[in-house]
Amino acid sequence: MNGASENTSATPIALDENVQAIKSWERAILLGRTRTEQLSDWIVSTVASASVVVMHLVWFALWVTMNIGAVPGIEPFDPFPFPFLTLTVSLEAIFLALFVLASQNRLARQTEKRSHLDLQIDLLAEREMTAVLQLLQDIALHLKVKTSVTADQLRDLANKTDLHGLTDRIEELSTDEAFETDT
Repeated sequence: MNGASENTSATPIALDENVQAIKSWERAILLGRTRTEQLSDWIVSTVASASVVVMHLVWFALWVTMNIGAVPGIEPFDPFPFPFLTLTVSLEAIFLALFVLASQNRLARQTEKRSHLDLQIDLLAEREMTAVLQLLQDIALHLKVKTSVTADQLRDLANKTDLHGLTDRIEELSTDEAFETDT
């Protein structure tokens, strides 16, 4: 019973350590951004806010209202079809697209790093499980314990995974699926 309470108290500690490690890694990534990346992220997050959408709606409504001659005392400075407004909005769209692309590129690199970390952990876990299965098989044989898993199944599971063969097989299957989709 004492061992069970140790396990339950150890789990939150391990969980807390993992959460802290992830938070630390995320913080390091955020702090490691260049000034340009920080600016891009700030612009993208600001422009995506509801207040900026409302500001644009008000700006466009005022611009059009003033330039169709609907406001007495204000001479239209950009008459229909509003070439200056079109130029301004086009330039804004170009720069916003560049900032969004810069942020997306940074996020893609970060996602790729996470994916590589995930793969490394998965491969390590696979190696550890292979060793555990081999040890369990040795213990079962030594103690002459009958198992519900056959010796062939255990042997198959305990074999080291051929990573290159597995990736080739996945590629082969994805090629087959793409061919079936096209036909």
